[in-house]
Amino acid sequence: MIGRFVVVGIGADGWDGLSGRARDELSGARVIYGSQRQLDLLPSGFAERRPWTSPMSAHLAEVLATDHRGDVHLLASGDPMFHGVGASVVRAVGAQRVHIIPTVSSVSLACARLGWDLTEVTVVTTVTRDVDSVLDAATDGRDLLILSCDRTTPAAVAKLLNDTGFGWSSMVVAEQLGGPAERLVRGLARTWDEPAGDDLNVIAVSCVGPRRSIAPGRPDDDYDHDGQITKAPIRALTVAALAPGHRQLLWDIGSGSGSVAIEWLRATPTGYAVAFERDTTRADRLTANARRHGVGRRLTVRGAAPEACTDAPVPDSVFIGGGLTETMLATVWHGLPADARLVVNAVTVENQSLLAEWYARQGGSLQRHSVETAAPLGSMTTWRPALPIVQWAVTKA
Repeated sequence: MIGRFVVVGIGADGWDGLSGRARDELSGARVIYGSQRQLDLLPSGFAERRPWTSPMSAHLAEVLATDHRGDVHLLASGDPMFHGVGASVVRAVGAQRVHIIPTVSSVSLACARLGWDLTEVTVVTTVTRDVDSVLDAATDGRDLLILSCDRTTPAAVAKLLNDTGFGWSSMVVAEQLGGPAERLVRGLARTWDEPAGDDLNVIAVSCVGPRRSIAPGRPDDDYDHDGQITKAPIRALTVAALAPGHRQLLWDIGSGSGSVAIEWLRATPTGYAVAFERDTTRADRLTANARRHGVGRRLTVRGAAPEACTDAPVPDSVFIGGGLTETMLATVWHGLPADARLVVNAVTVENQSLLAEWYARQGGSLQRHSVETAAPLGSMTTWRPALPIVQWAVTKA
């Protein structure tokens, strides 16, 4: 009979911090996999210990793909289902073949030390993501708990915060939480000069800096662009029309500065986007914009549409903001799955007429938006109108 995978969470306090149930499982184990640091926390004298080889993901996949006669035990840090290996195991073999025994997570321990309400804290991981992803959550007054990749992460986070206006944010680096070598190091991001400490650390940040809303319509100056950018008021309307949702994928065609895709991603932290942009300079610029706004990990840049759409993952929503043609629109429409959302903005009379034709055939909503902005006129003030935008929004039946 094929056995189970038993995933046991272990903290820095090692064997002494495990429950009786966890100890019994490990005491009867035949083989235990884990990092060398985790395996060294176990007492000697039982089970065969197999440290993960590098890369761990490949070794784990090999172990999970093997038919084992009997249970196989895996060690994880803290709670295996909280940014841990437990979720990867369940995805690979199914919940029915996995038995999870958690212990207290590093995040819970950090909140206990700091007196923070865990329900009010935003958790960010840099274990599998770039440090830039911290900016996706940073805003004035928010408390962050950042799971570090290693001992270099605190200094990288401090530099990132200082470079983006959050230099006065307080930082606490909590090392080896729950263990005999536990240590808390405090300081400010702007003056952080602590030497690299332990690889096992969590960073607590109380953000002081700009208020960064997830609502669309951020100032145009927040983006590096060459003038080809969907202006803030129209961008807000566009992202709202796209209706971002949980774990959805957006195609942003003719992405330009990437502002629509970026604000769509900011509105749905579990979403992903594919930007299609034929101009390589603009593609580099939108990639930099995405990283600066903390969503670079969730955005992929491809070449020109519709050619580059052929083997792209199927979208839940599509925005066409540039390069609109009958061929492109037809290609995108026929490739859309049922219930997918399409939003198209047009400036020229020719493209607006094209949208009117498609609206007549496919339905949805067709709206004309015009924005005027106050501007100087001599010693007085007048209204300067922007070019009107026609927007077609439709959900495919």
